[in-house]
Amino acid sequence: MRCEQLERCYLDSKIVMKGDYPYFVNPISEGNPAVTKELLEEITDNIIEISDLDCDIILTPEAMAIQYGAALTLRTGIPFQIIRKRGTGLPDEISFEKRTGYEGARMYLSSIPEGSKVAIIDDVLSTGGTLRSTVKALREHGMIVTEIIIILNKSDNDKALSEELGIPIRVLLNVGVRDGKPVLR
Repeated sequence: MRCEQLERCYLDSKIVMKGDYPYFVNPISEGNPAVTKELLEEITDNIIEISDLDCDIILTPEAMAIQYGAALTLRTGIPFQIIRKRGTGLPDEISFEKRTGYEGARMYLSSIPEGSKVAIIDDVLSTGGTLRSTVKALREHGMIVTEIIIILNKSDNDKALSEELGIPIRVLLNVGVRDGKPVLR
């Protein structure tokens, strides 16, 4: 797996404190500065290399995982759908609360049949709050989560979270923040 651009991109991140939470700003997690074609291709190639993608649909939480779901759909033909921050009011809509390291919010999803196999792709894993609540909601509505793919893993507990959820978590890059600066782990 080659992640040269991804590594460089992360190491160039700007760090902003949100309370006690070190929040990084970069093209991968914020789209700021812009995501290049080359970076998106490298991320997509690496996701395909490390994942099974044995699924009917790829789910991407709004907002920063959307481009990865779209790129994978173009490469694999597997459709993707967005777990949205606003509801549509459709009769089959699923609504659940997510909690990240710095905020909580409601998320919405609809139009996925019971029994569907789904893969979740997200830009950052930190506390695991978004994944726990998403997986719980999907399972409660009869969906099968086959794998979780993370671009930037900030968590030291991804293996424990994988065991807790009973789902493989595949990571492109393990990252952290030390002394206010982005570091690779």
